Amino acid sequence: MNAKQLAAEAAVEYVQEGMKVGLGTGSTAYWAIRKLGERVAEGLNITAVATSRASEQQARELGIPLVSFGEIDRLDVTIDGADELDGDLQLIKGGGGALLREKIVAKGSDRMIVIADETKVVRTLGKFPLPVEIVPFAWEWTVADLAKLGCVPELRRDGANLYKSDNGNYIADCRFEIITSAPELALALHSIPGVVEHGLFLGIADMAIVGKNDGSLEVISSKTKP
Repeated sequence: MNAKQLAAEAAVEYVQEGMKVGLGTGSTAYWAIRKLGERVAEGLNITAVATSRASEQQARELGIPLVSFGEIDRLDVTIDGADELDGDLQLIKGGGGALLREKIVAKGSDRMIVIADETKVVRTLGKFPLPVEIVPFAWEWTVADLAKLGCVPELRRDGANLYKSDNGNYIADCRFEIITSAPELALALHSIPGVVEHGLFLGIADMAIVGKNDGSLEVISSKTKP
């Protein structure tokens, strides 16, 4: 079992009968959804919402009951991956292109459990390019404003075309190398009119389960959330 699968399956053990669950997106969340599908097949009764079309399709194929957002007001737990996380559970997310939907779902959850392998744990965020979802209108201006924040922004591509999120927006991957103050950067990003959302998840995660190559697990708990 690889480190991602190890962390994902450990997180699924926190899902209990009758819970409303948010399904993340990405290569680690894939393993969580697969394990959740096994538990549903064994008789676990839950309902779920997905953060991307890919996760929704996987859930449907596994028989996980999906509901619309209009049918519920809160989720009990969301399980999702991260591209980077630090010891304070500050995250960079969005490598899979679903950062806006992931943030909406995570903020609507009583608990967010992050799953990752040990390579995703860093001392300081920023080595992984920060994904920023932007509207296509006047994207050139938005990208120029992003560059003024000290990064090198590059529009994500899908082959010969510009990548589009499930929401129809572009994603600018912003290379900062080091993010000295994630809260300050988050405020600055939100001040740019063309920015829809960014991949900094601050004060959202409750715990992280980190799988290691030696088969062990590390649990990092939030220092700021009760």
